Amino acid sequence: MQPSKDISRLIEIMAALRHPETGCPWDIEQNFETIKPYTIEEAYEVSDAIERGDMDDLCDELGDLLLQVVFHARMAEEAGEFSFGDVVNAITTKMIRRHPHVFARSAADTPDAVKRQWDEIKQAEKRERAERRSRRGITEDFNSGFLGSVQRSFPALTEALKLQERAAKVGFDWSAPEPILDKIEEEIGELRAALREGDQAKVSDELGDLIFAVVNIGRHVKADPEQAVRGTNTKFRRRFSHIEQVLEAEGETLEDATLERMEEIWQAAKAIERAVTSGVE
Repeated sequence: MQPSKDISRLIEIMAALRHPETGCPWDIEQNFETIKPYTIEEAYEVSDAIERGDMDDLCDELGDLLLQVVFHARMAEEAGEFSFGDVVNAITTKMIRRHPHVFARSAADTPDAVKRQWDEIKQAEKRERAERRSRRGITEDFNSGFLGSVQRSFPALTEALKLQERAAKVGFDWSAPEPILDKIEEEIGELRAALREGDQAKVSDELGDLIFAVVNIGRHVKADPEQAVRGTNTKFRRRFSHIEQVLEAEGETLEDATLERMEEIWQAAKAIERAVTSGVE
């Protein structure tokens, strides 16, 4: 098997990896649910490469993301649902249908006309989607109703924020931040109770409720939760890197250091940050 610029080679490679007798044991045991986190992760890595302006990384990460598409399509083909060719056919059909003014099927030649045409096409697609879901016996539709405009494809924190913003438009909202803090304390209590019970499903459910409430307080104090957590992630990276550097200078390793020693260096890193922020030498 040799590398190639032809997409068919990637499809062949995935088929070989999933072969029940001669394939890779790890790839064979995967399913849609187990692969889903990797798909999301690869999309974020594409975004990161774009933000950093690293075209070499972007090329590599786009390949990783394409692999995810091929992986899902292969599993669907094995289940008799659809193939990679069907995926390509679906998107090419959609793009041609949505741009009749480009592909010589429409006379729309102004931005307003194109927008009206786009809206009409989208409505037709929604009807077709509803019919397909009905044939499969799928009744729950999160794209309908007042919250239907909030996409489930958003990162979870962003989806939570937008759901709350949408509900607030009709008055389903807290009037001030303080009651939300009470709600957060209530959710912490329920999480503690779930932990005592040892019910993992309930723990996960209560944790979700707690995070949702924290997102709400962020919205009320005008702090975007996604960006807030991203800032905290950066801060954690910086402080943990300081621990690693100090230990290395002392001839120690992370694996050998005690928690107490790492915490001591962590607190020193916080003190340094505060001094820099306040302008103290």
